[in-house]
Amino acid sequence: MRQRFSTVARVFLLFILLNAVQAVAQSSRAALHVPKTAVSVVKENIHGVEIADPYRWLEDQNSPQTRAWIDAQNAYTDSVMARVPDREAARRQVGAMLKIDTANLAIASNGRYFFTRRPAGADQAMLYMRRGLTGKDELLVDPLALNPQHTTSAIINAVAGDGSLMIYSLRQGGEDETTPHLFDVAAHKDLPEKFPRARYSGIAILPDKSGAYVTRLTREGPRVFLHKFGKGSDAETVVFGEGYGPEKIITSGISSDGHYLAVVVSHGAAAIRTEVYVKDLKGDGPMVTIVNDLPAVFMVGGGGGASGPTIGGGKLFLRTNWNAPRWRVLEVDLKNPARDHWREVIPQGESVLEGLSLAGGKLLVTMTRNVVPHLLLYDTTGKLAHEIDPPALGNLSAIRGNWESDELFFTFASFHIPPTIYRYSVATGKQEVWFQSKLPLQADRYEVKQVWYPSKDGTKIPMFLAYAKGLKLDGSHPTLLTGYGGFNLASGGVWALANLRGGSEFGEAWHHAGMLEKKQNVFDDFIAAAEWLIGNKYTSPEHLAIRGRSNGGLLMGAALTQRPDLFAAVSCGYPLLDMVRYQKFLVARYWVPEYGSSDDPAQFKYIYAYSPYHHVKKGGKYPAVLFTTGDSDTRVAPLHARKMTALLQAATGSGKPILLHYDTKAGHAAGAPVSKEIEDFGNEMAFLMWQVKK
Repeated sequence: MRQRFSTVARVFLLFILLNAVQAVAQSSRAALHVPKTAVSVVKENIHGVEIADPYRWLEDQNSPQTRAWIDAQNAYTDSVMARVPDREAARRQVGAMLKIDTANLAIASNGRYFFTRRPAGADQAMLYMRRGLTGKDELLVDPLALNPQHTTSAIINAVAGDGSLMIYSLRQGGEDETTPHLFDVAAHKDLPEKFPRARYSGIAILPDKSGAYVTRLTREGPRVFLHKFGKGSDAETVVFGEGYGPEKIITSGISSDGHYLAVVVSHGAAAIRTEVYVKDLKGDGPMVTIVNDLPAVFMVGGGGGASGPTIGGGKLFLRTNWNAPRWRVLEVDLKNPARDHWREVIPQGESVLEGLSLAGGKLLVTMTRNVVPHLLLYDTTGKLAHEIDPPALGNLSAIRGNWESDELFFTFASFHIPPTIYRYSVATGKQEVWFQSKLPLQADRYEVKQVWYPSKDGTKIPMFLAYAKGLKLDGSHPTLLTGYGGFNLASGGVWALANLRGGSEFGEAWHHAGMLEKKQNVFDDFIAAAEWLIGNKYTSPEHLAIRGRSNGGLLMGAALTQRPDLFAAVSCGYPLLDMVRYQKFLVARYWVPEYGSSDDPAQFKYIYAYSPYHHVKKGGKYPAVLFTTGDSDTRVAPLHARKMTALLQAATGSGKPILLHYDTKAGHAAGAPVSKEIEDFGNEMAFLMWQVKK
């Protein structure tokens, strides 16, 4: 649920879009016919509090009544959006920004590079392989050929050490569930290997290519399987996970030298405790417990066979918050893994140690100082070897390398620089562009700065602002405020990213200050950001829009119910909103360590105090709201957006539209075709600008 940056396309789309719709004018707000929603109140007493739920019936996603309601809501939304001026102009601008060449990090294997790339104008990314740094890109898998609606997407899971085999997965719509496929690279074709459609969290091909370790969620809980190729229905045996329930998350991966399998058990998505186990594959040893009894988090790097766990030279490098709220790195000798032999390699410092990878026999560490990331190389003694200099202030992400190889790849994006993939030599320090998206940006027109503002309790919160140079502070500018998001600018407008408590920007203390009973701090921080922008005359309530997705959707729900007077428009996507019942649906039990659960009397008290669905007031002057969700969201149940739409439509006294865009083929995860993103994102931006431009 936690995320800091949006997808590459959306990061830079907002960068331009507010300027693109300068011609948008306020049209008539005469209300069209809002669909009537049947009320069927369900009352229950929870820990002594009587709660009335008038739209419980909308939780049944497949009932004829719910499907008819969805159709009526979509028709209503379409009729309202048809009246939004310059909507087509917004879509054209979105199209210009999205119909560009994009790519993801390469997986290097035996002189071959495997990566996904979406050519300009294509609806989905395709899977490619390049022989050598300057070789020709060979198309391996084209998901566009598999589905005429272009709603099937493909990702690379794992590549064999010699580059001859690849496992890739297909995703339908935006589901979290995928179906893996085994691919013969030389023959450019799938092999007749069967994997079930499921939620996977680790796929790695064995060094001898006889099979793969796969980790997926089953009905009983997550399990690690040894999948032997060519064995049909007898292909799989469980090697780890028995006894763990579906509230646990298990990830796995094989070290880049093929020597070790590492397994991590997380006690929820926002775990305050993890377990780490390692198996010696060369010696066919037992699963060895590294740690399973400490109230702390231990991270062992990437899984899924792409980057693998942080194991090199027979040592396991753990990134942990054990006795280190800003994190540190410990070394475990896998020939003698007892805790009293662990060694601290990189101690906790003033910066937050947010990431750890291995490359060229070095430790590649991401440090965050005041929300600005830095990439540093350390040797195994803990000595700083080199700091990798990014081209400007921005975000370093998606880092990939391995212990045996001199090269590493990382992605950089900034407020004014499009996403760029760099290849870096550990030995020489040479850095070169591997790939860069081409966007029509005029970087010198914009100004970016970081400000600090006080929250309700006096805590100083950082916020990034981006706007055209020479902006006059008179409170008249359309402004988009988010608690997530990427770096985007607006000519004539302002973009703001508040780094709220609950995130990882300043370590575990910052995270814990915004979870469980302290979740209200997150909402207070966001509301204070809006007040600061208004008080400093960047904008005013009638010009202020807010946007959030997933956990950010919960933030939007809390903001609009607690301070509806501050905002003109809200875009709320794939949200959690009924926090009293959220843990009962899909995989939401993962998030109980973060939010708590109403099943617990003490936790119910603070959850109920902010749950957006339970704080909508009849006659409240609510801002215009666009809810977005879809049938294929198998992560956050779409029922939250359905119920909240019905409740707000019945309650609002502002006369402003409350709309639901409900996609019957889309979901939470990536995978929508670009043509659909253009339509939907263009509509979203046009809606927000319609409301904030006077």
